[in-house]
Amino acid sequence: QVQLVESGGGLVQAGGSLRLSCAASGGTFSTYGMGWFRQAPGKEREFVAAISNRGLSTYYEDSVKGRFTISRDNAKSTVYLQMNSLKPEDTAVYYCAAGRTALTISRTTGDYWGQGTQVTVSS
Repeated sequence: QVQLVESGGGLVQAGGSLRLSCAASGGTFSTYGMGWFRQAPGKEREFVAAISNRGLSTYYEDSVKGRFTISRDNAKSTVYLQMNSLKPEDTAVYYCAAGRTALTISRTTGDYWGQGTQVTVSS
């Protein structure tokens, strides 16, 4: 029903910045909460950030708070993750997710997923 495609991943030095994008199709974008998760090699997938359907509420994992910013442009059916002050421990595959609300995404998981985009932070 909902298709999500991430882009913007790549290789960046520690302290650098990167912006991820997630383009949605196949549904009514403005009705979904959106979020980002990440998974490092050998680690479980973890929640990173979520944003409500109108962009009025945001939620962040403690380790990225103050460094990452989630935003959305409903006219473009796109959600973004601006990542600043990147650290090697941020290295992971980042996944975009859609769900009923941002709160449920942050507390549990998403209902629809993108294919993921690799982010590698070198020291």
